[in-house]
Amino acid sequence: MTTAPWRDPALPAADRVDALLSRMTLEEKTAQLYGVWVGAATDGDGVAPHQQDMTAGSADDFAELITHGLGQLTRSFGTAPVDPALGAQALARAQRRIAEAGRFGIPAVAHEECLAGFTAWQATAYPVPLAWGAAFNPPLVEEMARRIGQDLRSVGVHQGLAPVLDVVRDPRWGRVEETIGEDPYLTGTIGTAYVRGLESAGVVATLKHFAGYASSAGARNLAPVRAGVREFADVTLPPFEMALREGGARSVMAAYNETDGVPASADPALLTELLRGEWGFTGTVVADYFGVAFLQTLHRVAGTPAEAAHAALAAGLDVELPTLNCYGKPLLEAVRAGDVPEELVDRAARRVLLQKCDLGLLDEDWTPEPTATHFDLDSPANRAVARRLAEQSVVLLDNQDGVLPLSPDARIAVVGPRAADALAMLGCYSFPSHVLTHHPGIPMGIEIPTVLEALRAELPDAKVTFAEGCGVSDPDTAGFEEAVARASEADVCLAVLGDRAGLFGRGTSGEGCDVTDLRLPGVQGEFLDSLVATGVPVVLVLLTGRPYALGRWHGRLAAVVQAFFPGEEGGPAVAGVLSGRVNPSGRLPVSVPRVPGGQPWTYLQPPLGLADEVSNLDPTPLYAFGHGRSYTSFAWEDFTGGEGTTEIGTDGSYDVSLTVRNTGDRAGAEVVQLYLHDPVASVTRPDVRLIGYRRVELAPGEASRVTFRFHTDLSAFTDRSGRRVVEPGALELRLAASSADVRHTARLTVTGPVRVLGPDRRLRCEAEVSGLG
Repeated sequence: MTTAPWRDPALPAADRVDALLSRMTLEEKTAQLYGVWVGAATDGDGVAPHQQDMTAGSADDFAELITHGLGQLTRSFGTAPVDPALGAQALARAQRRIAEAGRFGIPAVAHEECLAGFTAWQATAYPVPLAWGAAFNPPLVEEMARRIGQDLRSVGVHQGLAPVLDVVRDPRWGRVEETIGEDPYLTGTIGTAYVRGLESAGVVATLKHFAGYASSAGARNLAPVRAGVREFADVTLPPFEMALREGGARSVMAAYNETDGVPASADPALLTELLRGEWGFTGTVVADYFGVAFLQTLHRVAGTPAEAAHAALAAGLDVELPTLNCYGKPLLEAVRAGDVPEELVDRAARRVLLQKCDLGLLDEDWTPEPTATHFDLDSPANRAVARRLAEQSVVLLDNQDGVLPLSPDARIAVVGPRAADALAMLGCYSFPSHVLTHHPGIPMGIEIPTVLEALRAELPDAKVTFAEGCGVSDPDTAGFEEAVARASEADVCLAVLGDRAGLFGRGTSGEGCDVTDLRLPGVQGEFLDSLVATGVPVVLVLLTGRPYALGRWHGRLAAVVQAFFPGEEGGPAVAGVLSGRVNPSGRLPVSVPRVPGGQPWTYLQPPLGLADEVSNLDPTPLYAFGHGRSYTSFAWEDFTGGEGTTEIGTDGSYDVSLTVRNTGDRAGAEVVQLYLHDPVASVTRPDVRLIGYRRVELAPGEASRVTFRFHTDLSAFTDRSGRRVVEPGALELRLAASSADVRHTARLTVTGPVRVLGPDRRLRCEAEVSGLG
């Protein structure tokens, strides 16, 4: 029997797909362009925006839908609690059924959410991306993503909808917890590491949300974006470019937002001219859930589902997710009527089939049966990585008089609404927060120690008492009295406050949980006031998805510990920092404001965005981007690069280096950060911006030499004509412990003509570390 050419892995992928496409009917080609979401909720408690409206009429017969094939299967594991082994078997049966129903035996791509771990029951819940940013450790994030990818593949999943590469522009936005931080370089390098890890496991990484989603007006979810062209080019886009060029991501998700009146899902300048034309992307562009239909229902740039399908396909959006709304019958009829060119369907189908070919789904020997017989989605190895990342992400913001680490036999009052709740560790896209709340009575599926439990295990000789004091967001103050009493009897009080992750207003952080200002939720601020008034040293422990304004208590707290939803091992990680077993090494990926109002503000400010005498509003943060303390001390010595001013060309490079020495009595990690200051440019520039960093782990007395290899490409920006250029003039390279704590400065003069950069520009400042003993 002769093997069909599209089944032959010895042939080039392009030839295989061309042979297949030439034999497919229009129905068969369009069937490759949409997903089906079996079991999606049609009530008001969905996990996607407007899910009730968008799924109400989509209960089509699955057997009929798959007769012509199917592009994607949506969230077989992430829609309801499913035992991993049973889920893998059910997915295999569905894939077999899909392959047998169509003429060509093509299975679907199965996709799942995997932002902070595989969003499935009994799967590891890792720290959220904001915690990845706080760790400043790309190799560890890559290791985490590889483990996530391996778990996805073990049960038959091909595509993960992560990472989020949106750069925080307003911390009031509910999805800040899903971001890596407020800096594009940190976001790009950490996000690229995640992509590498996921792709190394054979899973398609999907970059989202492309592009501009986090720049929404008023920090509202799914709101218009009014970013200027330079903000878009220099802040929004670089992380995506890096993750594609250096990470090898094979898919991009079009964002919900519109920018200056053009929805991303219908923007050919974004999805075709830039993404494919300039960046050379060859993978698939998928819709954010219901994003194609939203062109008609929300954006109103299309009058019918067929017009929405046409606009999206013409822009370069290949796959409609999560389920069928526009790319089915409305598209078929429009193509047959001559209203939509069939070439657009062919273009998208070819990209989808090329990806399926790349995944082995067209091969003769393809089988849907999982190779594993035992499925442990929360293995000890997973938990070990989750623990390491959680520990490295905890940020010690302040430590007055050295109250931390805690004495092992201290009397400790643990109070607050986040101290004894396992969900305090988890972000919105963890399975327990995202899905399990809709299934009362189902067990968590994973072990999640609380801060209270972990502290008691960490300090068995301490006398630990507990009182909740108040809820996360309710106005009830009746519990204050008991908590204040417990604090008054203690040597130290741990106030464990923060967020409850949720969706669409069902939490204080998460998708659709935007806030008007940055006060602590509910009455937690008043509760903290009552604890401070006891005179007992108060250690504030924050478990949040965003930064909150802390200026009201500055100088009144014994210590402040910040953890951004640190995952299932977050309780032991925080307890380890409090006890001293873990030396804190996290650094802020977002600024912590002094006052709740005056937003938006991030550290990437031009001169007019900084404090001055012509406004009574001072936006200077209480704790700057990159800030974090340690239980040890570090000396920054032998700096080279600061002798006078050095001249380099507009295509030149320059090395700066220094020695970092641990001068304390315990092992610790320092994060050396390199910032660029551009004194004069043809357009206004941020006063400082991060262009390099390196985490350095040192034993007591140990030293390492850190060298940054700066190239002028890293000073480039978008000029008035829209070109990315390197301009001659003065530059300063600032080695710093945070954006506000500069330790050494190298001054450069860049000479020569303005240099226009192309797509081969350098995106990364390489850093080398050599041990000195």
